Amino acid sequence: MLDAIRVQEVSPTVAWLRSPAAIRERCHQVLDLGLAGRLEYFRVEPSRLPTVVDRVLAVTHEAYPRLDIPVHSRWRHFDAGGVPRLAQLDARLASLPPQERARAKVDLGVVSVLLDAGSGPAWRYQESGGASYVRSEGLAVASLRMFMAGAFSSDPDRPLRADAEALGRMTREQLERGFQVSESNPLLGVEGRLHLLQALSRVLPRPGSLFDMLAAHRRSVRAAEVLGTVLEVLGPIWPGRTTVDGVNLGDVWPHPALGPPGSADALVPFHKLSQWLAYSLVEPLAEAGVTVTELDALTGLPEYRNGGLFVDLGVLVPQDPRLTTEAFAPGDPPIVEWRALTVALLDRVAALVRGRLELSAEELPLAKVLQGGTWTAGRRVAAELRPGGVPPIRIRSDGTVF
Repeated sequence: MLDAIRVQEVSPTVAWLRSPAAIRERCHQVLDLGLAGRLEYFRVEPSRLPTVVDRVLAVTHEAYPRLDIPVHSRWRHFDAGGVPRLAQLDARLASLPPQERARAKVDLGVVSVLLDAGSGPAWRYQESGGASYVRSEGLAVASLRMFMAGAFSSDPDRPLRADAEALGRMTREQLERGFQVSESNPLLGVEGRLHLLQALSRVLPRPGSLFDMLAAHRRSVRAAEVLGTVLEVLGPIWPGRTTVDGVNLGDVWPHPALGPPGSADALVPFHKLSQWLAYSLVEPLAEAGVTVTELDALTGLPEYRNGGLFVDLGVLVPQDPRLTTEAFAPGDPPIVEWRALTVALLDRVAALVRGRLELSAEELPLAKVLQGGTWTAGRRVAAELRPGGVPPIRIRSDGTVF
C-alpha cells in the first residue's frame, strides 16, 4: 500500500517552516510587534482579553457543564443537529478488522477536512428527510453522506473508503451534486475543492494510508509528527503559492514587518487545514489503539471564527476602516497579520481559561479550549452582531485555505 508514496527531500528551512514550532514562533513575533504598537493593520488591546475569556467560558459551560470536552476536530460536526450519523457509520464498519475501520475513518476525515473551506453565507445542505445545515456542519454532513454512498470509492463492493482512482476521476458535476450546489444554492470555491481531491489522488493510493504511516508497530505518536507527516505527504496538493528552495509551502505567507520581501525570515506558516486534519486524526488513531501525545505542540487554528472573536470583542482593532468593508485575499498583508495575531492570542486565551478553571495544560489542552470554546464563541458573537453571523472581516475564499 505504501510503496507508491514518495516524500520529497527538503531543506532545513522548509522542514522548519512545516513545524508547529515555526507556526507558534512566527505568530508570537507578530503579536510582540502588535503589543509594541508596530503593526500597520491592527492595534492590539490585551485589556480586552478577559472579555474574550468570559465568553469562551460561558459557551464552554453551556455545552460541557462537566468539562468533559473532546478534542476540536472534524468529528464534532458529523453529528450536527443531534443526528447520530457516526453511530450509523460505525454500524456499517463493525464487521471490519480494527485497522481497516481506522483506515476508513481516516479516508473520511482527510476528504472531509479538504472539503471544509468556507462555504459562503448563501449555501446550505438539505439532508434527506431531515434538517438543513450551513457552513462547516453542512459541509461535514454532505461529505459524510457522499462517503457513505460510496462517492469516493472505485470499488462498489467496498463503498466505505476513498481511493485514488475515484478521487482522480471526480468531476465538478459530481461534487456539486453531492453538495447540492445550484444557482440558488452557491458554494464558494468548488473548483479549489475539486483540485484538492484530484491532487490527493496523485500522492496517496488512499487517504487511509496515513494511518499505516503513523501507526506502524507502535502505541503512540507525537502530535508534531502527525502534522509533519500530513505536511510532507500532502504538500504537493496545495495550489502554487510561496516556494522556498523549490518546494511549494501551501498555507505560508509573507508579512512585511518580519523581514525583507522574498526572504524566508518574512514568512508566517499557518497550515490551517493541515492542523485541522492533524487534530481530526487523533480519534481514528485512538480507536485503533494509537495515542497521539504532546497535543499542545499544535497551535490554534487561524480561521475566521477564532479570528473574528478577537475583532468583535475589541482585542484586535482594525486601524483602517476598509478592513471591515472590503474583501481580501488570503495572502494580503492584513489577513496574514490577522491570522498570526489569532494564533498567538489563542495561546493567551487558553492560559487564562485554564487559570480561571484551575486546570493544567495536561487537563485542558489547547485543542479542548478551541472546542469548548473559542470557535463557538466566535460564531455566537458574530451572530449577535451581524445578520447571518458573517465574520467581521471578509476573505475571498478559493476553497483551499479557509
